[in-house]
Amino acid sequence: MKQAIVIRDNLKLSMGKMCAQAAHASLSSAMISMDKKNDWFKKWKNQGQKKIVLKANLKMIKEIKKKANSSGIPNKIIRDAGLTEILPGTITGIGIGPAPEKQIDKLIGSLPLL
Repeated sequence: MKQAIVIRDNLKLSMGKMCAQAAHASLSSAMISMDKKNDWFKKWKNQGQKKIVLKANLKMIKEIKKKANSSGIPNKIIRDAGLTEILPGTITGIGIGPAPEKQIDKLIGSLPLL
């Protein structure tokens, strides 16, 4: 089991802001998984909560969202509140899973690490 967090690579975010957005993506997606795919969530939690953080542009993030939805993989697009560094509603990333590792890997393909 694995979770993937994909952060936009073209936003000029501070390291702290980037980490906060990754945390939002991880938690939000995990909570959806807990509700909709509880067996996946429990396995992931018991296996040490494996995750990977990657980078992509906005178009790729939207494509990943569509593929995750069509595959039944829990996911959550993250939009910033706009209180600090970027405009309100800006998509900063997506959390995917937890889900079986092979299914996650099909979605993230060859995206580079953040």
